Amino acid sequence: MTIMTDTTASAGIGWNGRTLRSMLEESERLFAETGRYYGIERLTLKEEDPIRYEKLFSRLRGGMVNARETALNISASPIVREIGELCFALYTPEGDSITLSTGIMVHVHTMSDAIKWMIRNNYEENPGIEDGDIFCNNDAFIGDVHNADVQDILPIFWEGELIGWAAGVTHVIDVGAPLPSGMPMGPIHRYEDGFMLSAQKVGSKNRLHRDYVLRCQTAVRLPFYWMLDQQTRIAGCQMIKEAVHRVIREEGIETYKRFIREVIEDGRRSFVQRVRELTIPGTYSVPSFMDVTFGGEAGRLPPEAAKDTLMHAPLTVEIGSKGEFKVSFEGASKWGYHSFNAPPSAMQGGLWVLLTQTLVPNDKVNDGAYFAIQNNLPYGSWANPDNKFCSVSIAWVYLIPGYSGIFRALSMAYVGRGYLEEVIAGYPGTWNMTQGGGPNHYGQPGAWTNFEMSSCGTSARYVMDGEDTCAAMWNPEGDMGDVEAWEILEPLLYLSRRIRPNSFGPGKFRGGSGFESIRMVYNTPTQVLYNLGEGNVFLGTGLFGGYPAFAGYRQSVKHTDMARRIAHQLPYPISDEDPENSQMVAHVEGVLERDKRTIHLPDPHAEYDLYLSVLRGGNGLGDVLERDPAAVVRDLNEGYLLPRFAASTYGVVAFQNAAGEWELDAEATEERRAAMRRERIEQSIPVDEWMAQQRTRVVQKNFIEPVRQMYQESMSLSPTWAAHFRSFWGLDDDWSL
Repeated sequence: MTIMTDTTASAGIGWNGRTLRSMLEESERLFAETGRYYGIERLTLKEEDPIRYEKLFSRLRGGMVNARETALNISASPIVREIGELCFALYTPEGDSITLSTGIMVHVHTMSDAIKWMIRNNYEENPGIEDGDIFCNNDAFIGDVHNADVQDILPIFWEGELIGWAAGVTHVIDVGAPLPSGMPMGPIHRYEDGFMLSAQKVGSKNRLHRDYVLRCQTAVRLPFYWMLDQQTRIAGCQMIKEAVHRVIREEGIETYKRFIREVIEDGRRSFVQRVRELTIPGTYSVPSFMDVTFGGEAGRLPPEAAKDTLMHAPLTVEIGSKGEFKVSFEGASKWGYHSFNAPPSAMQGGLWVLLTQTLVPNDKVNDGAYFAIQNNLPYGSWANPDNKFCSVSIAWVYLIPGYSGIFRALSMAYVGRGYLEEVIAGYPGTWNMTQGGGPNHYGQPGAWTNFEMSSCGTSARYVMDGEDTCAAMWNPEGDMGDVEAWEILEPLLYLSRRIRPNSFGPGKFRGGSGFESIRMVYNTPTQVLYNLGEGNVFLGTGLFGGYPAFAGYRQSVKHTDMARRIAHQLPYPISDEDPENSQMVAHVEGVLERDKRTIHLPDPHAEYDLYLSVLRGGNGLGDVLERDPAAVVRDLNEGYLLPRFAASTYGVVAFQNAAGEWELDAEATEERRAAMRRERIEQSIPVDEWMAQQRTRVVQKNFIEPVRQMYQESMSLSPTWAAHFRSFWGLDDDWSL
């Protein structure tokens, strides 16, 4: 491979005295002209010495993993230490990812965007890029998902020449927004998102600037955790720099330069080949939705924000015969006055974390796959806002539903190829996202986000049930964390944490179960709490006849008698597993608050108030009447299924023996299922008849207001999608909302 040089370029810190900007422009030009990273035709290093090539990759990636594991174990933040919410990566001088650690894979490309933003904005000249500099970013419009993900980016030099970048990211506890927590739900403008660092130089000569350190003391509620997270990221990046220097000393700088170019092109080719091997060419349409229940916040939010809205994510995945992979949100609804908007960098992050769990499930993860994908994010939509001042502090609320269709699209393609074990019925939303703040149990201003949400149930596979309380879409390596760790951070005690029956989506194979936690506000006079999750819609469906997991609700009991119950050792609630027979009603006196407004502004609670957090389960796959009756009975005995749903959902008849264990009545089950199949036939109508009924509603514009607004936004932003909608329903060309 020949590395291009430009003798006319002004002296810079890049290769052969070039500026970083000229290197980036050349890289983009060569890719545009050839379709190959840096125009590379042959992977010469890999072809000539494949063992050396693999050893180089393993050593560099090992440096990333070592940096992450070391940083994780020295962190004080429970979000980092307990859950593993961090990631480290190595980049080329132009900002393309070479390799990264395990962890939150979402940041493969977000930190790349931040580096390229600095290059395009001529940081090389002002504020300057020197060995020992430290840059910090959490601005999603530059390169991030939201500002709770804070990135440190350090340049790597060799003999006065910039040869790459080391970068690390952690999810922080609090961002200093007007409302407490790392992901506040009240902001409607960027100005309310909290402490914003737009690729700022915060350190030189391997030390943080004193003015930055002092600013952090008053910028966030928990500066202790903020600064320890910062030191964690910097320590990991320094380890990466040392690992790169070791490789260069042993292999030579020219070999290193060849390798980092070739490994990215290798990643691009591998992705294309894997798409061709695993999928069937075609267009897969997998829409998703998400409800925002701010209609009840009139008086607390301005009129443009205090309304119920519905997000539209009409995702399509187009797969070509030569391995082309196109992802489009054409027809997405408009950005809104809430904190759930997602800039392009956030969207890239959401796509990446899914690809690393599907088409790139190996250690060779880098920006090669990024160069093999075409992304259509319509300008003005929630997925690419034309208002750079809208809030993005919790973009995941739209990202997770928006990309949930990727799993279903790929699974349909896998089935076509016969790769059945790769099939999965999607991911649920990783709700409930419990957050809060106020005076903590140490008498100080506090804020917190409980990351037990990283262990929701996964969805069913083609050949097996989903995993219970297992993972999150954004971090498949997540852990719910020990309750003691959260109680150190949060002024709430756990009364219980247990499997939630019926939290999964039913099917031939059911989704994995979620769980519930009952918390009691303790040792503080007041605390505001958030719920977060879908309440009125399902963000995604099951697959091949399977059902989605349940939508959520919020529930608290306020003004309780818990102090008396504790003092007199009386029963108290340890479960809400069956809302029709709730212990939170039977075993505590107080004011019960329960509704479907699962997205709302901070809700005040007082000491001894009880709060329920319900974590979702996964979606189901296949017909419920094909589920093995023995599996249904097993779910009854293990407490995963409430008894009344065995017959009504699965057609399984069971009885309890003298020991209280459930046993199958096989004959009655066969009769019940036969009757249910007959009922299906009797109640069914032809598709064209159903379509005619629904078309009448469409022609008459018989929509509730959130649905009407959603369709109006989609049609106004995308004439292409509007034409598709009219064609689908056989409407006149001038039909509009």
